Amino acid sequence: MPHKILAINPGSTSTKIAVYTDDQPTFTQSISHSAEELARFPQVVDQFAWRKELIETALRENGIDIRELSAVIGRGGIISPIESGVYEVNDDLRHDLLHARMQHASNLGGLIARDIADEIGVKSYIADPVVVDEMMPYARISGVPELPRESVFHALNQKAVARLFAKESGKRYEDLNLVVCHMGGGCTVSAHRRGRVIDTTNALDGCGPISPERSGSLPPGPLIHLCFSGKYTEDELIKMVHGAGGLMAHLGTTSVPEVLDRILSHDLHAMLILRAMCYSIAKEIGAMAVAMKGDVDAILLTGGIAHSKRVTDFIADHVDFIAPIYVYPGENELRALAENALAVVRGEREARTYVSEEYDDPSKINDTTRTSKLRDWLLSAIDPQKAAKPATAIRHYLRKFGNRKS
Repeated sequence: MPHKILAINPGSTSTKIAVYTDDQPTFTQSISHSAEELARFPQVVDQFAWRKELIETALRENGIDIRELSAVIGRGGIISPIESGVYEVNDDLRHDLLHARMQHASNLGGLIARDIADEIGVKSYIADPVVVDEMMPYARISGVPELPRESVFHALNQKAVARLFAKESGKRYEDLNLVVCHMGGGCTVSAHRRGRVIDTTNALDGCGPISPERSGSLPPGPLIHLCFSGKYTEDELIKMVHGAGGLMAHLGTTSVPEVLDRILSHDLHAMLILRAMCYSIAKEIGAMAVAMKGDVDAILLTGGIAHSKRVTDFIADHVDFIAPIYVYPGENELRALAENALAVVRGEREARTYVSEEYDDPSKINDTTRTSKLRDWLLSAIDPQKAAKPATAIRHYLRKFGNRKS
């Protein structure tokens, strides 16, 4: 009997949906949202009922009976850091999506999936949200205790592309060491060691390479002076690093094809800035190779910018000494979501149980009266025979320091 999966991917200005019958898409649609429509809602979560109704109307108008669905899956949101996998939208997960520490359209994916699934009596899921956290504990330490490095990256597309490469290579993702680079409005570069992302850049806060709309990592001293210069408000500074930075700040556009056209018209400034972006991406690829001690089987370039051969060739020219390079242009997050849900429905993968984790303070690591996954992880490195199962992620550094704006 065929299985029908509804996949939901809410974005900042659109809601993308697809219905898959087993491996094949039978319906896809992108519902655009104007600035005027979105302005009616004070918070992203307030858009829930409106977006859900738009989805149900689109399905109904295209003759799709939701009662025939086997499962519903939504893009995951800004929840507690979790390991990669498929998670059923249980009450804990629903609560954390409703009260997410950061406003983001992806928070609506699991909420809408849960509501529709409950109405028809099937399971709802999310898969590989942006907060997938499998980082090595010492990879998240910065030079300032209040400013730890976070794992926030394009997990869904990166994991899907990595698994696709493994399948095409006749190998298991869990047996490969890969550097995967997603290049879109934001760019993230990650070290995938044996199926786990042990280090990554955080594009959501503007860290890592320059991208079309994000600044990338900035020199801290001048940034601090800029913050106290009185020239910008806090919101303007946040926008400067996330939304109006990168190509937008330098060239007034986030469109790489437009920048390439300007270069063909002998715009040397456009050439300089695009090369700077590509160079910063290449440097991060090198850093992730170091995270895996140089043992890299392949470098995978994906995302919308990977359609540009000029960009991928420039990057390859800097990093092809590390490992062979493979290009997977574009992204198909709806397919990745549907494939994850289908694997669970078929019994090929087991859905994980979401648990909201508490903060594990590294400054308290020597206090043996407290449980600590970080302590267990470090003890396993000293004496693997005596240690408990190694910890794979240290949760919620930022919970200690309060919520942050998107």
